[in-house]
Amino acid sequence: MLEYIRFIVFAILLLSGLIIQITALIGVSRFRFSLNRIHAAGMGDTLGLMLICLAAIVYTGFDAVTLKIIFIVAFFWLTSPVSGHLIGRLVSEADEQFAAEAEIWKR
Repeated sequence: MLEYIRFIVFAILLLSGLIIQITALIGVSRFRFSLNRIHAAGMGDTLGLMLICLAAIVYTGFDAVTLKIIFIVAFFWLTSPVSGHLIGRLVSEADEQFAAEAEIWKR
């Protein structure tokens, strides 16, 4: 009985992670503006990868592989926002049409 519950939790986590990744893929391919693409890719990286790695942890159980998976998630959570921010700054400074395409909110 415990194996069935474990498999159901694994399947739910894996399918939800795949749905998030597919949604991010569609967002990256359909958005026209580069900053919107970065946002879609960043959301897919953080949430989708976390759910897929949690599914792997549930599937393998808690052992040495679990520690490696946690390190992978931590590495992606540290590097993804930094790389997204740097790419966004590069786009805002290098794109000549940035001011025309981006709507700047003033408060």
